[in-house]
Amino acid sequence: MADHYKPFEPLVKRIKEDGKCLNGGILKVDSFINHQIDPTLLQAMSIEFVRRFATKEINKIITIEASGIAPAIMVGFLLNVPVVFVKKKKPSTMAGMYSTEVFSFTKNRAYTVCCSKEFLNEGDKVLFIDDFLANGNAAKGIIELTKQAKAELVGMGFIVEKSFQQGGSYLRNEGYQVESLAIIDSLDNCQIKFKEN
Repeated sequence: MADHYKPFEPLVKRIKEDGKCLNGGILKVDSFINHQIDPTLLQAMSIEFVRRFATKEINKIITIEASGIAPAIMVGFLLNVPVVFVKKKKPSTMAGMYSTEVFSFTKNRAYTVCCSKEFLNEGDKVLFIDDFLANGNAAKGIIELTKQAKAELVGMGFIVEKSFQQGGSYLRNEGYQVESLAIIDSLDNCQIKFKEN
């Protein structure tokens, strides 16, 4: 786990007020992050991501549809760089593409995700932004796609990380800069317990 973790207090406060815990280790934040979006909170979180990755050279933001799109677009807007979202279904109009398989913890199923070779290029310096980090499966898929493209994955930003699942530990041990705005240590007995700084 990152020693320098500092919770983003406006998000932690909002999760305490409006987040809901469901059985099976699921944190429901659909009233302000991934179904209905609070644009003011989204902007504040995106500014925080820009601050945390300020030392990195970034020329593209990447995410996987659908819940990562809103924060990725806001970060791309603030950095004035394009946003590429990896698709869960291959469009009939996509010719050359990179693809890999990703398992979704929330949906409990595997997806083949793809990205057009037109939009992810050799030498790109990409920042991955997503809503949740649990087992790290989406991130592993992004790692694979960037390797296929010979692009450089300069960091990963997550709104919420579940530290009781192993994704964050794995990615940090692999040497990636992982920035999570709120880290949940436990959802046992449907009690939301945050990692302190």
